[in-house]
Amino acid sequence: MKRSFGAKSAIYAILVVWSLVVLFPLYTMVVNSVKRQRDIFRNPFIPPWPLTFEGFTSAWQDGRFDLYFRNSIFVTVVSLLLIVFLGSMASYALANWRSKWSTFIFILFVAGLMIPIRLGTINIFQIVQSLNLIDNVFGLLPVYIAMGLPISVFVLTSFIRTIPHELIDAAHVDGASEWRIYWSIVLPLLRPAIATVIIFNLIPIWNDLWFPLIFIRSEEQRTVILGVSMLFGQYQSNWTRILSALSLSAIPILILYILMSKQFIKGLTAGAVKG
Repeated sequence: MKRSFGAKSAIYAILVVWSLVVLFPLYTMVVNSVKRQRDIFRNPFIPPWPLTFEGFTSAWQDGRFDLYFRNSIFVTVVSLLLIVFLGSMASYALANWRSKWSTFIFILFVAGLMIPIRLGTINIFQIVQSLNLIDNVFGLLPVYIAMGLPISVFVLTSFIRTIPHELIDAAHVDGASEWRIYWSIVLPLLRPAIATVIIFNLIPIWNDLWFPLIFIRSEEQRTVILGVSMLFGQYQSNWTRILSALSLSAIPILILYILMSKQFIKGLTAGAVKG
């Protein structure tokens, strides 16, 4: 059924307004990152003039944000790789193991989406401390992997169940092992769903302040968001420097989303298309 011109115009108007609402904070952050501090307080919304990149230089050189970026990129990339790898293997097993136990295990993973991981902070801290990983970026990895596996298993299991089972049966007839089927047949077909999993986990991991604030003490192990939080002073804050650091921290997320947006959209619409 074709929509009328008025209905289309209303939809586009709502989308434009919503886009402006979403982009306005980003615009404000970027614009004020290249202003002097007194110009920020004078009018934070007008375009900057004269431009100053002192905040970026100060954040990168004096604030050691090059170190913080390396720590954040390491933690995020390793966590995402392990979330996708472990989640896809678990999903492949659950999708092909049809029994009451597989359904029960799947429900346990789904339950992980409903329970905030921060409720177990004290127990998680005790576990990380017993592993001697306090004040170490490696201590963040098991936390983020546990945080990302439920959504990974939920999305990938549902996607694998839409793959025609005849493909797997034909591979079995040809003598392929389960590992070969998973690696050569199932994993390439999971690219849209994997992009969805990565996007859903990337932002919470990259922007997390809670666990780095609890586990990390030394400057050498800080992540970007923890480093930005340290820029806020008790009585005075350098807002040019803070907004410059926040602008830098947003770049990796924007780049990855742009690169994976096509696969991300395919992953979101796969269930509706395949039924």
